[in-house]
Amino acid sequence: MSTNTGEPNKTTGQYHSVKGTAVETMGNFMGSESWQQSGKDEHNQGEAEYKAAQAKGYAEGTMDRLGGKKDAVVGAVSGDRSQETTGNLRQDKGETQQNMNA
Repeated sequence: MSTNTGEPNKTTGQYHSVKGTAVETMGNFMGSESWQQSGKDEHNQGEAEYKAAQAKGYAEGTMDRLGGKKDAVVGAVSGDRSQETTGNLRQDKGETQQNMNA
């Protein structure tokens, strides 16, 4: 399951994971195998979406980190302080994004 943009989303993944667990618990309580299975399925789909979004975020962070490092080095070598600063900021942003999705 994903958002209507077709991209995996950590928030909706967590929502479906928790909702699936709740439905499964209700199925256990009521003795309903269909609810138990439905809950397990939704939980698993939510976990898969969360992990896909996490991997996507880490990859995007890697690209920003590497691109920022390149820009910072080129800026430093060429004396372009603006490019160097922008590169450092992009590198920091990428590192933060990687850490959030590790």
